[in-house]
Amino acid sequence: MMRSMFSGVAGLKTHQTKMDVIGNNIANVNTTAYKSSSVNFSELLYQTTSKASGPNAQTGRAGINARQIGLGVQSAAINTNITAAGAAQSTGNPFDVRIKGDAFFIVNDGKSNYFTRDGSFYVDAAGNLAMTSNGYNVMGWGVDQATQTIHQDTVSALRVMTTANMTYPPESTTEAYVDGILDRNEPDATTSSGKTLNLSFYDALGYTYTAKFAIHATETKGEYVVGLADIIDSNGDSLVDVYGVNNISDIASFGQDNTTSVTELRQLITGAHYTPPAAGSPAGTEGTYTKTVEYDELFGDYKQVALSGVTYYIPPQVFDGSGNFDEAHRKAPDGLTGTAAAPQKDIAAGTKIKLGGEGTVTRSKLTKEPYNLIYVEETTDPADPTKTIPAHYEKDGVALPNNPATDADRALWDAALGKTGGTVKGITMNADGDVTFYVESEFTTGKVADYNGTEFVADITQAEAYGVDTSDPNKRYTFDVATDGQAQVTTVTTYHGNMLRFNTDTGKFISINNADSVTLDFNTAAGGAGGTTSLANFSDINIDWTNVTWFNNGGSSTVSGTPGTSGEDGRNKGLGAGRKIGAMDGISIQENGEIYATYDNGMTRLLGQIAVAKFANASGLEKVGENLYSATLNSGEFNGVGVDITADGAGGMVTGTLEMSNVDLSQEFTEMITTQRGFQANSRIITVSDTLLEELVNLKR
Repeated sequence: MMRSMFSGVAGLKTHQTKMDVIGNNIANVNTTAYKSSSVNFSELLYQTTSKASGPNAQTGRAGINARQIGLGVQSAAINTNITAAGAAQSTGNPFDVRIKGDAFFIVNDGKSNYFTRDGSFYVDAAGNLAMTSNGYNVMGWGVDQATQTIHQDTVSALRVMTTANMTYPPESTTEAYVDGILDRNEPDATTSSGKTLNLSFYDALGYTYTAKFAIHATETKGEYVVGLADIIDSNGDSLVDVYGVNNISDIASFGQDNTTSVTELRQLITGAHYTPPAAGSPAGTEGTYTKTVEYDELFGDYKQVALSGVTYYIPPQVFDGSGNFDEAHRKAPDGLTGTAAAPQKDIAAGTKIKLGGEGTVTRSKLTKEPYNLIYVEETTDPADPTKTIPAHYEKDGVALPNNPATDADRALWDAALGKTGGTVKGITMNADGDVTFYVESEFTTGKVADYNGTEFVADITQAEAYGVDTSDPNKRYTFDVATDGQAQVTTVTTYHGNMLRFNTDTGKFISINNADSVTLDFNTAAGGAGGTTSLANFSDINIDWTNVTWFNNGGSSTVSGTPGTSGEDGRNKGLGAGRKIGAMDGISIQENGEIYATYDNGMTRLLGQIAVAKFANASGLEKVGENLYSATLNSGEFNGVGVDITADGAGGMVTGTLEMSNVDLSQEFTEMITTQRGFQANSRIITVSDTLLEELVNLKR
């Protein structure tokens, strides 16, 4: 009976142990990466009351089994279900990492390495990647700075946010390309400034600049000269001014001088006259050129003073009181005495000259700006019904006389017309209200001219006589003039740059400076007014032009410059584009545990790699609390280096998710019921044994 009682006690203790394990499993049902445990029972020693005997062949007696009484139960093993992965929980936190496979993260408390499946990490104040729960450092491998690759050596704490990692250094632009359409009818390509093409680039300090190129059409179809017009900094200032140099070529060179020549026959412009040089003049002596000067060319205030609709005459007319021309009193303009035979020369600018004119201004114009006259229809005189008041104009309630015969009458019209009209000498108004004015106006010369008795003339240059625009500094002109004034004009155009050529049949690019690309070549230093300044922060830029075409685009060109390589071969796009300094704007963890930083200048940098540990017998790891394990003799030792989680092709890391507990509540509750019944049954053994002992004691009564 005592043996049975002790067996019951052993059963109670063993089932209590199992209940403790079940309780711990249920308590950790929501613990990150918790691995459930289970208990295995085994028998205790047996008391043998009779040994077994074998069969006796001589007597024919059978063998007898041993007689053994068990002494109870014990806990044989507590196993951890360490290889079963828990469910994945999405968190969206890029520092939450879940392991796929049977590996473990390596963490360190500053003294020893531990192992965990809990991938809830954060970055501490020192920039270390650490466990959120206890601050233990996550261990991994650093980056070989020479090769920018992972160096797998003894694991160390991963510092992902060091001062050096927070920024990405700037880089100067070394490559660029031009693409788009250069339409042959592009109007800007024929101007002195050319078609502008901009290319943005960086220097070695990360500052941005814009190189402005000018594309000039030559006289040869399909050929253009591309020159460097200027380089502008981020403030909009030309480097010519920034460095105090004379020309942009003192900063950078782009190509060489290209000269084209074309000769064409030109006639004198309308109104121009040519006088050949006098007989016996030295060779090369130019003739003289004059041109009839129109009033709006001669008088700077002509448009403000002249009455619209009036034609002015030379010499001006003097009018009688009725508004008729007084032919007997023709006279030359005030102060002018020239005749065709003896012209008056060099009328200075600022000379005031009176001209007379005649012209009709319609009623519709007189009643609008700038005159604003009111037209009054013919009406009966209220004072004398037998009389009529003829149609007339009024200004500010004052009637304007239809036949201004006196100076006072003319003054009313002068005031009504304002400074625009000059002095009214007479008017004639028809039944529709249209007025023919006879006026005398004073104009001021705005340029030097001559008066030959009938018209104004001015000396003009040879280029002006043939309508040649000399404002383009890249063009020079020579004139071979015949006695009748016709001239062979040769235009020599010189542009500094590179010759761009297209196939005129296909519109495809042929070459630029006989190659596919040209270089914007920066000088090593710039010598300006303030001394010599280094230009070492600039790098030469190789510019590829093979993607430019000469197709029809409705006269509008789309050529543009882009820093970096074009990547037309399907790879290497954007190489050599340069960049500004970059600030870290994100960190990501790859499937193999590599940690990359991203920067706002578009760059990425490898910061390190999370290493993992694998064990021959993961179940042999010892739990030390806080979701941590330590290596034991039965798990296998950690070699200090770790492995790449993707080395076997099966494992990996998933960011933004965590591994949850692998506890199965349904199984735990089932185990709890069977354990409770086992405990209850063992307690019955003790109770019944006690009853038997009580009966035995009662025998002596």
